[in-house]
Amino acid sequence: MPFRCFVLESPSGFVDLVLVPAGAGEMARELFPGARPRRTARVLYVRAVRVLAAGGLVLSVPFSSLARQETGGNYAMSYVYFGTSEQQTENVLRAAGTLDVVSPSYFDINPDGSLKLNAVSTRFISAMHEKSIRVVPFLSNHWDRPSGQKALENAEALSTQIAQAVEKYGLDGVNVDIENVTEAHRSHYVELVRLLRAKLPAHKEVSVAVAANPSGWDKGWHGSYDYAGLAQHADHLFLMTYDEHYSGSAPGSVAGYPFVERSVEYALRHVPGEKLVLGIPFFGRMWSSDGTVSGQGVSLTQVQQLHQRFGGQISYDAAQRAPVLRTTLTEPVTVAGRRLPAGSYEIHYENADSIKSKLALVGRYGLKGAGNWSAGQETADVWDYYELWLNGTYFSDISGHFAKDHIVKLSSQGILKGVSDARFGPELQLTRAQAAVIAVRTLGLAAAEENAGFSDTASHWARAEIAAAAQAGLVTGYPDGTFRPDAPVSRAETAVLLARLVEASLDPQAPSPFPDVPQDHWAAHEIAALARAGIITGYTDGSFRPETNVTRGESAALFSRAQPEIRP
Repeated sequence: MPFRCFVLESPSGFVDLVLVPAGAGEMARELFPGARPRRTARVLYVRAVRVLAAGGLVLSVPFSSLARQETGGNYAMSYVYFGTSEQQTENVLRAAGTLDVVSPSYFDINPDGSLKLNAVSTRFISAMHEKSIRVVPFLSNHWDRPSGQKALENAEALSTQIAQAVEKYGLDGVNVDIENVTEAHRSHYVELVRLLRAKLPAHKEVSVAVAANPSGWDKGWHGSYDYAGLAQHADHLFLMTYDEHYSGSAPGSVAGYPFVERSVEYALRHVPGEKLVLGIPFFGRMWSSDGTVSGQGVSLTQVQQLHQRFGGQISYDAAQRAPVLRTTLTEPVTVAGRRLPAGSYEIHYENADSIKSKLALVGRYGLKGAGNWSAGQETADVWDYYELWLNGTYFSDISGHFAKDHIVKLSSQGILKGVSDARFGPELQLTRAQAAVIAVRTLGLAAAEENAGFSDTASHWARAEIAAAAQAGLVTGYPDGTFRPDAPVSRAETAVLLARLVEASLDPQAPSPFPDVPQDHWAAHEIAALARAGIITGYTDGSFRPETNVTRGESAALFSRAQPEIRP
């Protein structure tokens, strides 16, 4: 059924979209006073989609839920703390579109508990919004107990100041990160978050950074966090599953896997998984053998530089699932603004293996997503795999591949599968059977019970899907009665399959856009139609190379581009 889109807009620019069956516009205006047809092309901040069904029944679905189903992506954020606003922009852009939210250090606390603005950069905010990244600054007392206590006792005034600052600078919410207060202010903490949720628009984020608590401590710093009470009002809790070992402690992992997993399991006793964001450290800590340096923080980038400069031995603690570097500094170095003396050091930190193991916990426990402290401290390879592992795509061979995003998208929808749990095989040739299976899954067709009549598919693993594709008119066999399921698929054959999939309109008179696809080529019309739709492209020399076989990675890009053209 065709629908028409109407807009319900609040004075703040926040909207609901109303989908109305064609011809039911008057009913929409009666049920939703102020609704107007959607004509403007400007950006809308959408809260929910309401569908007007038969009999005037209205179904309302949160837009965030629809967006997550569309992209298949889990929530991804990063704190932004170090460097100038220009450097911070560069650090975020290195994430290559992985991040949904960044949290800069714009909201500090005065000694009397009032809000202190900290170098708010409108240029940074604009740069993030241009990339569709939300800016949710964090409110911090920087471990200062008196100011943190005053802030919580001053919740009414402080929450108003924060709401005004969010509105003034076009920010997207607030992340509350008040640390080192005690159980005496537990209820005050919940009240501050409640007030923030009440005073900020519903589409603005209110989140809270909470200490990891694997042992269920209820006194001191850990006791200040009422997980359940905070989650009742917050969009989510950011679980700081790091600093297992810290400045002044004995040497050890910053975020050992058992510590992180126990912290998640404890939190889930009080908070649903969809309200938990897993915190991952982009830093390590250093201990000197003579005891003069104890738990000095160090970025992952600098750990890599120290190893390159001074050498040393890297071991992997299998129990903690974390690396350890033992090295000797032959001369003093500066780390995080502190001059460290020459000597022997033990450095506990994170690498690709340890970060991947933590990201996998998001899917295992059904968490909302993951975040990190902090952008700019990571090594260059992190963003190659971060989004994949965060979203449950554990293919080790697609990092940096041109079709990575298409592979992630279609695999998250269940349309594509890997050649194993750890590999996708993007450079392997696509077979005719695989192409038929992808087409069937793309259309959501049921597997066929009967055989399609091909002489060589009766015992093939894709027999049912091939039969379904044939019955739908998507694929055909050869004159000899075979389908040849394991033969590779050419670019021309793929174009014909995609044209059938999207029901492309073929124009026999349209000129071929490629010099190596003449008008009398058996697939010329399909290739031309898909080229006009932007689904297929040629090579840099202008050719199409119709007989070249398609790889699995190329097929992911083609089917992904075709999806929006498929008719319901």
